[in-house]
Amino acid sequence: MPRDTSPRRREPSQAAQAALDRYLDHLRDVRRRSPHTLRNYRSDIQAFLAFANALDVPFDEAGRRLGRAHLAELRAADVADSSVKRRATTIGAFYRWLDRDGFELKPEPGDSLLRLRYPKATSRLPHFLSEEEAGQLVSAPADDTPAGIRDRAMLELLYGAGIRVSELTNLNLRDVDLVNRQLHVTGKGDRSRVALFGDPARQALRTYLDEARPHFVQDVQPALFVNRSGGRLTARSIQRIARRHGLQAGITQPVHPHLLRHTFATHMLEGEADLRVVQHLLGHSSADTTQIYTAVAHRRRDELISSALQRARRVEGTSE
Repeated sequence: MPRDTSPRRREPSQAAQAALDRYLDHLRDVRRRSPHTLRNYRSDIQAFLAFANALDVPFDEAGRRLGRAHLAELRAADVADSSVKRRATTIGAFYRWLDRDGFELKPEPGDSLLRLRYPKATSRLPHFLSEEEAGQLVSAPADDTPAGIRDRAMLELLYGAGIRVSELTNLNLRDVDLVNRQLHVTGKGDRSRVALFGDPARQALRTYLDEARPHFVQDVQPALFVNRSGGRLTARSIQRIARRHGLQAGITQPVHPHLLRHTFATHMLEGEADLRVVQHLLGHSSADTTQIYTAVAHRRRDELISSALQRARRVEGTSE
């Protein structure tokens, strides 16, 4: 029988897993973190605890050098800098909670994980669709089937209101005001806000509610967007729907719900919308987060000006 040369499977120790479970309970019950956030925290911290266990380092003895080694392994695996920074932040928060909650951490002197240096993330401007591509995308679903009408309404709302996919899945019928073109949205940290949408989204929503949704559900169902069985659509299903219609529309870059959020913000700022207004519509707690879309809009404007000048030069050259 050939020798098994596969690496040892990485799993956290039982003690580490128990501490992590207590931390996640705290985040859920006290800090009111969403299930999506808890899943990300669990995944990030479990990966580090498993890394420590594979090296026979007890989780309460893990120090900054071990943390750096874990982050270096992530970077070597081509994990994006922003994701590495997020994981480092999550790990640090977990160990700070352990310290405050009375766990006796025993790293080597001067090697505390509480002093883990976070790698500096490179600045990456978000991708977005052109107005022509956005129009092609929202027009891609069939307009003669219940599923196509539903998909058109979802895409119009993602693009027209700039909401997150998690916010879209959580929308209920009572959250929609077609008359005033408003949504009552619950975002990150259970923060509520009013999101606005345009007339194309209103028309698509009205068609969906009148003609398509009754095909999927007839009983009492609060969810706005439902699947063929009448249940609430999940974020993963919406991601698949967006990707499929992106391919149908012939869009070369991968299409996902957050791309439409980027597109909404960029097009708003290209249209000279006030930064604070866009910040509110996106549900950002800080204008600094929204500021990146100003750079995207400026870059797009420079590209359009450059393209126009090149066309003008070509026309001028042919007229000589």
